[in-house]
Amino acid sequence: NKVVYQTAKTLDALGIPVLRFNFRGAGLSSGVHDRGRGEQDDVRAALDFLKAEFPGVPLLLAGFSFGAWVGLRAGCQDSRVSHLIGLGIPVNDSDFSFLWGCNKAKLFVHGSNDEYGAIEKVKTLVASLRGDNHLVVVEGADHFFVGKLDQLDGAINAWFTDHVFRLRH
Repeated sequence: NKVVYQTAKTLDALGIPVLRFNFRGAGLSSGVHDRGRGEQDDVRAALDFLKAEFPGVPLLLAGFSFGAWVGLRAGCQDSRVSHLIGLGIPVNDSDFSFLWGCNKAKLFVHGSNDEYGAIEKVKTLVASLRGDNHLVVVEGADHFFVGKLDQLDGAINAWFTDHVFRLRH
């Protein structure tokens, strides 16, 4: 997936350790799709691995589409995760109300023409959330940010430069 690959590349260039993985039943992963329940276990296992490999480093969790729905849910509940990124969140078919109780800093990057997440629904959701939340709308972008991956990269870079890194100094 080009969105996930670009995000990993962007985070790596910022000096952030990155782990990309497939959920159970996707790609060459074993197991079967579990409608988000078992996939949250997959996220927690990935967080366990990262915490063991990089002790003392705050964890950031980024997810795209279904991966955003699963990752944001797991990340909100995990005290090891300090920041969250949701890309192309599928608000048309998925319930994101669990975010109302999540006070962690969040970045959302969404295409104005995303066919799985109506931009007005995304704006309403983000405006209803507590805490430090940022929404970047990529004009003309569809769900997969076709032809707009450079703007996705720019949004993530800007958030880290202006927000995340600034908070650490």
